[in-house]
Amino acid sequence: MPTGVLHCLPVDFSFDSVETARPLQRHAGEQGLALARAGLILTLVLATLAFGAVQPWAWGALILAAAAVSIVWAVSAARHRLVQIAWMPLYLPAMSLLLLGLLQFSGHLTADPIATREALLKLAADLMIFFLALNLWTVSPAAPVRRLGLAIAVFASALALFAILQFFASPGLIYGIVRPRWGGWVFGPYVNHNHFVGLMELLIPIALCYLASLWTRPAGRRSRVLLTFGILIAVASVLLSGSRGGVVSLAAEIVILGLILWKRFPGTGRRSLAIGGLLGLATAAGLFFWLDPGQVSKRLETVASVTRAPDATFGERRLLTRDALRIFADHPWLGTGLGAFATVYPRYRSFPSDLDWDHAHNDYVEALAETGIIGGLSILAGAVLFLRLALSNLRDRLGHSAGWVRLGAALGCCGLLVHSLVDFNLHIPANAAWFSLCAGLAVGSDAPGDPAGTRER
Repeated sequence: MPTGVLHCLPVDFSFDSVETARPLQRHAGEQGLALARAGLILTLVLATLAFGAVQPWAWGALILAAAAVSIVWAVSAARHRLVQIAWMPLYLPAMSLLLLGLLQFSGHLTADPIATREALLKLAADLMIFFLALNLWTVSPAAPVRRLGLAIAVFASALALFAILQFFASPGLIYGIVRPRWGGWVFGPYVNHNHFVGLMELLIPIALCYLASLWTRPAGRRSRVLLTFGILIAVASVLLSGSRGGVVSLAAEIVILGLILWKRFPGTGRRSLAIGGLLGLATAAGLFFWLDPGQVSKRLETVASVTRAPDATFGERRLLTRDALRIFADHPWLGTGLGAFATVYPRYRSFPSDLDWDHAHNDYVEALAETGIIGGLSILAGAVLFLRLALSNLRDRLGHSAGWVRLGAALGCCGLLVHSLVDFNLHIPANAAWFSLCAGLAVGSDAPGDPAGTRER
């Protein structure tokens, strides 16, 4: 991390003169922090399995769970004299967006107060998760970061395998019993296959980079083989889902990772890297074509099609974007209110349709329509700061395995930001929560002086 960007502010509340008691206090405090880490990951996993937490009971439970984990962290850290706060500039654009939403709601400046209140609650939960991820996996040894990378890799593989089995065993049904009332292309626990792929875009890069980190330290051959197979299953599930935007976003992640690895491994290492990468992609593609019943590959052929697509066409998305920009033009400074797009859009729709368009299928223009120039500048500043922090100083960060996991989290965020040009994954509560976790992990760093975080050779 660049010097001066991330500051850990230790606050020692200890008045105990018995120095021998402090190791015991630190051990108990670390147990509390470990409990908070486990609770946060369990929360995100359950939110994913609960249909992406799109229903009120699910996203409500997600918010309460995030608050509960925050309390566990705060009580444990304060009680055992381990209060340390990681500060960084990303808090400023995030808080400015939250304050803008509060101004819209309290000042009656929103077209839909109920939707704005809901959006504020979800945004507050995402900020809590970002804060927790930054502090729980920054002010700590690097070992928990490696364990987190392994846990995410296992979860991504298991979720992908489940989604593939469900695709063949009970198409159109979630868990084999739930049929969405409003239709959709079901894949995994999600009603919309694009949102399943949005989650995998966040998880697969972490799994890939964790696999790469195994080559920086001793690891069993069997674990590498199993992890490689799990990643291939995850990539095959993305292809089998038929999400065109997801395939493009995953390709962008692979290209960025390839460029980073190509620069890091000079000489003969590049040749081995290129051969290994091509073999992996060929294996995943072969697995896909072996599993594909036929209609998925035909759908993927429509990636570049303007008018021919099974769901929203490129032409419809272009019209949605144009209409959303008209909303922005009429409400340029403060927008129509967080979450108010669905309420305002019918008055601006420029094409006939039997569908209810709740989102603009472009998170950026929807944000402009809802928050205006002020919100747009906050989002732009946040994106620029994130990229600068997450992708800087890679030479030192990739010197240890925890840095590889952080790079995977950064790539996952980049992939979802690309996908957000044509979809609304950041409005799916579980995906937004995972994005917040990945963002906090990506911009974090290992504890200063921690032997586990030192450079491995």
